[in-house]
Amino acid sequence: MVRGSRALLRKYGNFIDDLRIYVKGGTGGMGHPRLGGEGGRGGDVWLVAKEKTTLKRIKDRFPQKRFVAGAGVNSSVRALKGEKGTDCEVDVPLGISVTSCDGKQIGELNKAGDRILVARGGIGGCLVTNFLPLKGQIQTIHLDLKLLADVGLVGFPNAGKSSLLSKISHAKPQIADYPFTTVKPELGKIMYPDYKQISVADLPGLIEGAHANKGMGHKFLKHVERTKQLLFVVDISGFRLSSKTRFRTAFETILLLIQEIELYKEQLRRKPALLAINKMDLPNAQDSLKELMKQLQNPQDSLCLVEKELIPTCTIDFKDIIPVSAHTGEGIEELKTCIRKSLDEEAEKENEEYQKEKLRILQTSEV
Repeated sequence: MVRGSRALLRKYGNFIDDLRIYVKGGTGGMGHPRLGGEGGRGGDVWLVAKEKTTLKRIKDRFPQKRFVAGAGVNSSVRALKGEKGTDCEVDVPLGISVTSCDGKQIGELNKAGDRILVARGGIGGCLVTNFLPLKGQIQTIHLDLKLLADVGLVGFPNAGKSSLLSKISHAKPQIADYPFTTVKPELGKIMYPDYKQISVADLPGLIEGAHANKGMGHKFLKHVERTKQLLFVVDISGFRLSSKTRFRTAFETILLLIQEIELYKEQLRRKPALLAINKMDLPNAQDSLKELMKQLQNPQDSLCLVEKELIPTCTIDFKDIIPVSAHTGEGIEELKTCIRKSLDEEAEKENEEYQKEKLRILQTSEV
């Protein structure tokens, strides 16, 4: 079992969601003092969001991770104004957050074609610089990938997230009967009869203490930030990571998941959320479900039986609770319907708020 987990890590653990690169703007061209000619400005370095690009591809193609723009052209008798140096454009995946080496936010690239200037070229030699060129901007920047998806699956290992993803979408994630099968994010798309598509991300590595970066804590939780809503997936029979850890009931598992998200970033708890109770094909699952529904409907009555350190500040009011079985297909169609309904409702709500804001601005401008 352990050997299998390690093999999977070797096979799938090369997914990269953060990368540091060196960028340098081009040096300006020499001025021409005798004729008053100006050298060309050095080229700039740009990051450009492009589909079907990965950070791993950047690292493999440019192992030195250095990106330098061209130098400006010197002023000459034939051309007193030197031409600008060639810009350097670096293709990066969608969903990239760019920060400087001191942690300052530079920008984000979320749509194909989005561009960010990360190193400006130096100005060419001119009267102000005594006709000597200036060097371009130099910095080391951090590219942090946060997946863009409509729905993010949230659950502890072995909750059946990968199996569920394969049932509701066209994804083919690695599936096995032991924890930590998923060691890189998997993306799938739910296809509806009217050609509507909804993207779903199975996000790996969440265990107790993930908010403190245990396991693959922050690598998992940062991807939750950009999903539009969350789909909690819980094993109806409860969860136990290993023989050295405590067994958690389904109710305790839900509380722990909420707590991990809350402790990492409190506003994530405000995202719209659904709850899928998985593995309903197991023996006594119906009895366990009745007990769990009682606990969820009246959580205050059950919290007194739970350890204080497991209780989040606030619970989540799930928009829908759907019993499913990724093994038999029970509840899968209902789950797909609920996901779409929830996303449509949120989109309608956002549109109403947008229209109200437009009206408010219009009314303010008329006064």
